[in-house]
Amino acid sequence: VGSEMCIRDRSDAIEGITHSLCTLEFEVNRPLYDWFIQNLPVPYEPHQTEFARLNLTYTVMSKRKLKQLVDDGVVNGWDDPRMPTLTGLRRLGYTATSIQRFAETVGIAKRNSTVDLDLLKWSLREELNRTADRVMVVLKPLKVVITNYPEDQVEELECVNNPEDESAGTRMVPFSREIWIERDDFREEAPRKFFRLKPGHEVRLKHAYFITCDEVIKDDSGEVVELRCSYDPESRGGQSPDGRKVRGTLHWVSARHAVEAEVRLYDNLFKEPFPEEGGNFMDNLNPDSLEVLTDAKLEPGLAGKETGYRCQFMRHGYFCIDSRDSTPEKMVWNRTVTLKDSWAKLENKGKTG
Repeated sequence: VGSEMCIRDRSDAIEGITHSLCTLEFEVNRPLYDWFIQNLPVPYEPHQTEFARLNLTYTVMSKRKLKQLVDDGVVNGWDDPRMPTLTGLRRLGYTATSIQRFAETVGIAKRNSTVDLDLLKWSLREELNRTADRVMVVLKPLKVVITNYPEDQVEELECVNNPEDESAGTRMVPFSREIWIERDDFREEAPRKFFRLKPGHEVRLKHAYFITCDEVIKDDSGEVVELRCSYDPESRGGQSPDGRKVRGTLHWVSARHAVEAEVRLYDNLFKEPFPEEGGNFMDNLNPDSLEVLTDAKLEPGLAGKETGYRCQFMRHGYFCIDSRDSTPEKMVWNRTVTLKDSWAKLENKGKTG
């Protein structure tokens, strides 16, 4: 150990390093480090400073353990978006400024501790909430046919890009007789507090019209494959002349104009906040850390966006175009961070009856 310390100390001094920054396990070596510096003929006298290493919940930070995840095929390389590496975070959609803000918030400590991963996610949400466009994307599509809407008519509806930033402007999105909505936004037999679409119930389509579900179409196995709805032509823009209140607002994509894409829903790599406690960390892997959706429907303005582009999929979260696998022919999007879902929160608490 002494010879290794001597080589490291002298190398620091010869290379002109003024401060050697180490994690706390090197603190016991500092007296020997200083002794070598004081007793060897070196041009500089560097100073060693120790600080606590950064630990995050729901992941591991050890290079040896991260390498095991790569070697065992648990993840798809060091840049897998579930990895706590800079390349992984970049591919997931994290910005440099959000990571810097996180580091500034955490600060430097002299005692080992574990930082909640939600703090890192919060740093990114705060930035993207101000800067990211809001777009409409349907992840698990269910077709809706608006029976009283003209078959060949297409309208261009004006949509706000970012309500937090007026300078972001607006965009035009096509609307037609057939649209896609989220399958989870419809319940044939819905609980009392379910304010999305259900038979005989009226909802608002974001930036568009009020629609009412009139008929449910099922296949031979009983699965719902299509909804027949009617719309109120006087409610364009989401407001009705009679002032009636509609509680549910759904996002949608015109079926005729939709762009298809693959969407990867990334979640925490481990199911426990402290995966290294109580045994083998590999036993705490989250089997649901990645869900791949191959039939997502995107509004047409997202076609042709460059790799790394970030935006908010309304009501789903923030997403970015994958830097490795996405191509002009087949777009691949990664979920960067989720939004809070009030309905899912109620449902999980059993307060939806």
